[in-house]
Amino acid sequence: MNTHAFGTLTAAMLAAFALTACGGDNDNDTAPPAQDSGFQLQLLHFADMDGATGALQNVRPFSAVLAALRAQHPEHTLVLSSGDNYIPGPRYFAAADDAMNPVPGVAVAGNGRADIAMLNAMGLQASAVGNHDLDGGTEEFAAILGAEGNYPGARFPYLSTNLDFTTDANLAGLVQQNGQALSSLPNGLAGYGTLEVAGERIGVIGASTPSLGNITSTGGITVKPGGGGVPALAAELQPAVDALTDDGIDKIILLAHMQTISIEKELATLLEGVDIIVAGGSNTLLADDNDRLLDGDSAADEYPLSFMSAADEPVLVVNTDGDYKYVGRLVVAFDDQGVLMTDRLDTSVNGAYAADDAMAASLQGTVNSDVDTIANALEQVLAERDGNILGRTDVYLDGRRGQVRTQETNLGNLTADANLWLARQYDASVQISIKNGGGIRDDIGYFVYPPGSTSEDELAFYPPAANANAGKQEGDISQFDLEGSLRFNNSLTIGDVTAQELYGLLEHGVAKVENTAGQFPQVAGLRFSFDPARPGLRSQANGDDTDQAGERVRNLAVVDDNGAVIDTVVRNGVLQGDPTRTFRLVTLGFLATENASSGLGGDGYPFEFPVENRLDLESEPVTGPNAATFAAPGTEQDALAEYLIARFGDNSPYDQAETDTDQDIRIQNLADRADGVLP
Repeated sequence: MNTHAFGTLTAAMLAAFALTACGGDNDNDTAPPAQDSGFQLQLLHFADMDGATGALQNVRPFSAVLAALRAQHPEHTLVLSSGDNYIPGPRYFAAADDAMNPVPGVAVAGNGRADIAMLNAMGLQASAVGNHDLDGGTEEFAAILGAEGNYPGARFPYLSTNLDFTTDANLAGLVQQNGQALSSLPNGLAGYGTLEVAGERIGVIGASTPSLGNITSTGGITVKPGGGGVPALAAELQPAVDALTDDGIDKIILLAHMQTISIEKELATLLEGVDIIVAGGSNTLLADDNDRLLDGDSAADEYPLSFMSAADEPVLVVNTDGDYKYVGRLVVAFDDQGVLMTDRLDTSVNGAYAADDAMAASLQGTVNSDVDTIANALEQVLAERDGNILGRTDVYLDGRRGQVRTQETNLGNLTADANLWLARQYDASVQISIKNGGGIRDDIGYFVYPPGSTSEDELAFYPPAANANAGKQEGDISQFDLEGSLRFNNSLTIGDVTAQELYGLLEHGVAKVENTAGQFPQVAGLRFSFDPARPGLRSQANGDDTDQAGERVRNLAVVDDNGAVIDTVVRNGVLQGDPTRTFRLVTLGFLATENASSGLGGDGYPFEFPVENRLDLESEPVTGPNAATFAAPGTEQDALAEYLIARFGDNSPYDQAETDTDQDIRIQNLADRADGVLP
């Protein structure tokens, strides 16, 4: 078997490794020696470019850092993504503006196409299928991947071994044979294939979370396995690994978009023949102690994580935070049998590279000109939207992922209130509003650390910043803010739930709070307490290993607009009164619409609205105010826009500041406060 080294590394290059790999903050005084044997590979990776609107500002230095690292070893480098390359939101929809038609790389305006054009420009070679890649539905996914006129589509393939795309009419025509050279599969879908690096074929496999059907729009895609937890998923993936090894390939990378890195860690120990797993979906920042992180960031664990496979061979798991904030860099050596030589891992080279101007300068990287052009065009479209002012706030509106998925927040309250308010324009009897925290994708406002501080306790929070170019004053809430926070713009649906069903919905909502799951509720018209130390609801239908009744919701009351209790539903964990009595409720159509593969609504919610009195507001004649016209009537962006216009203008800005969990009223976490739900 032939082996390959990086070639001759000059002293200057080695010194650059040691001094610039982690932004010049390396503790080593001397550079590591060059290795003369073994095949060496540089893997540059990223994922989850689906979050904060600031990702558009990050992408320029990101492109410079990526290019500089690739240039150090151009013949020995792979550039891979583990999915969620975009998300429905401001820049996604801005790509469909006619102003994008003249932009090179886009050429034909369309949702999500600018994100793909930037990835094409940066030389992405393959990606796993993430849940947000499918949020627009399979027809839109096909339009983003496929070529149209001068729009080239994705010049790289999307991979997922445990998704059968042939069962979806929109995607079946893009499916390619497994095992081929991935460079020959632009615009394609496959489970796995190969990429050539310095004469060696490297196997690359894709995998998507089996809970995909509960968290995105999978259409006719068949998601496997249907249950059995991580062992069943490993069994689903192993044949792809075996097929590659049978083809003589002994270096294999798994792009795994699992939403929680604990699954990628477990897969590392269950699979045979996989060398590197690139995690995705969890935004977990892995970094070395000598990596310079962006202000306010802290590493969740070391980089890389090391495990032993089911064949007792080393496996590495890597991940970085999303939003183009970091380039993950893993330089590894394999012996002649294709086994990782973990003793050659070098923390002065490997780790998370902050994608900022300082890192780009230290690496002498240059911003990709095509990326710059595309980003400039998007920013011009978005600036116009930032000038469409809808309301005002005196306070920071908290939509941070770690907050809206674990506790009541003021932005969660505001948008739940807005949904209830709009629903009552269509049906005055609606009492309750429930939405998933995972549907809130960004804050409205910003926060900073005081000079010299990195403590979260000292964070200072502010309402939205002024944008003089758009005519936006500090505290103004714009169309751009709403499109960034409520990216999915789900339609609203009204229906009846029984007391028993309401109890079950909230048990589901808090069942995975410890995992920061998107199903965590944000509510209006009710108040409840939960004890996270008690057993949470588990269901095999929702991707859990076993069924288990939930015991977390302790007290639950339906309340009026002043917070007075009008119906006690649960007291001390016991359902009260007639379990079949009903309440009129508004929620997101995503949560209320049954997924064919799981039989549950989005995020696994077990809604069962009776068909005879269900109202899907987007399909109903417009009722009530219609001052905001940028979003379809009956959607959550429209609801918040109309509510802001009606309630929170120049003379009456929103002023309910975010509170800590020990002061939360609507959702009371008993780990942090005494129960005050019932009188």
